[in-house]
Amino acid sequence: MRASGTFKVADFTPAQVPSPQIQTAVSVGAATMDKQYEGEVIGRSTTLFTSAFNESTAMGTYVAMESFDGTLHGGAGSFNFAHSKTTLDESPQDEFFVIVPGSGTRELAGITGSGGIKVDADGTHRIWFDYEIDQ
Repeated sequence: MRASGTFKVADFTPAQVPSPQIQTAVSVGAATMDKQYEGEVIGRSTTLFTSAFNESTAMGTYVAMESFDGTLHGGAGSFNFAHSKTTLDESPQDEFFVIVPGSGTRELAGITGSGGIKVDADGTHRIWFDYEIDQ
């Protein structure tokens, strides 16, 4: 099944990162995020977000782990999902998105699958989950 919706970042808080022992041309950052979802995906998530991104060249990569609580097509529960994307000259490359197997609770217990995130030109953040529930 596919559940899609939109989300807004309700909070983005940079986190302290210890100085790395290895210096590279792009520094590593971390943050926590809270998101609110609407559509066939309703609920909220908390995110651990890390990135190495050079804003002047628009190149870098992020990796995120999210904990979602809400509903997909009305089925209530929680689960984790991970996603990553590399950007080269503002073009997305090497996108990755997976629902963490074994992380689902309540009506979403047994959830597996993948999905994606897209940001429209007007700034609207879209998300979709292609999932199955094996109970």
